[in-house]
Amino acid sequence: MAPALSRVPLGVAIPQAFPDGPPAPRRIREYLGRAEALGFESAWVIEQILGGIPSLEPLALLTWAAAVTERLRLGSAVLLTALRSPVHLAKSLATLDQLSQGRLQVGVGLGANTPLYPAYGVAVEGRAERFAEGIRLMKRLWTEPRVTFDGRFWQLADARMEPKPVQRPHPPIWFGAHHPRALRRAVELGQGFIGAGSASTATFLEEVRTLRGLLAEAGRDPAQFGVGKRVYIAIDADRRRAERRLADWFGAFYGKRELAEQVAIRGEPAECVDRLRELVEGGARFLMLHPVFDELEQLERLAAEVAPKL
Repeated sequence: MAPALSRVPLGVAIPQAFPDGPPAPRRIREYLGRAEALGFESAWVIEQILGGIPSLEPLALLTWAAAVTERLRLGSAVLLTALRSPVHLAKSLATLDQLSQGRLQVGVGLGANTPLYPAYGVAVEGRAERFAEGIRLMKRLWTEPRVTFDGRFWQLADARMEPKPVQRPHPPIWFGAHHPRALRRAVELGQGFIGAGSASTATFLEEVRTLRGLLAEAGRDPAQFGVGKRVYIAIDADRRRAERRLADWFGAFYGKRELAEQVAIRGEPAECVDRLRELVEGGARFLMLHPVFDELEQLERLAAEVAPKL
């Protein structure tokens, strides 16, 4: 087993979106192999089913990643579970946890892009209740031998789902959230919180402050509740070149070139370390680093020039 890269657990985003050409399985496999060899803790996907940028479906990609790795934990940040059937999703995730031998970490979120809901045959009305009900149903399917469930959106009578996940009672569920009500759901239903890559450092720090208050209110031990952050990052001595390439990617993926300047960390390794330390000092106990160009080169530089200094 590779030694720990840094005192702060570090994950990486799996190459998933390909603005400059078709998906490259060999490139993804090489990247995952190096991430595992270098000692990164985990590898993560994001969800974007509809959009102009070529992007691989997250659960299929995680399943493929499970087959080509042995140690890396495998996470989603986040699955938009209100757009999915919790029965099908519970089965898919339990299968993935089985195939990876207990390496799955489930990040979930409600999502804010409500105009897309009709494309999935789902009403916008009641979406928060649908989201919470779906999480509760999945947890029961993972932990109970037979499930009878009489919800607003789903009903089951003496239903069985086997096999259960390897991890007990179930794979850790981390919530992506912004609004205080969403953070309250994370505290009620989850084992952790992961800040969005599209959120600035200042926004994340405010979310963590709110989260701490909610944990105290609920009587939950903050040491037992995970806190992480997706971080878009680019190591490059030519800052303008990095900013241009980041803006190109953000424009293709989010449709907002200006978002790169607001949220991405870029520049020399020392500057990247300082910006990452700000997140750690603000409460992040896990960082998921997400290079969006020259991914393999960036991976090597993150391991050699950034991780040891965190």
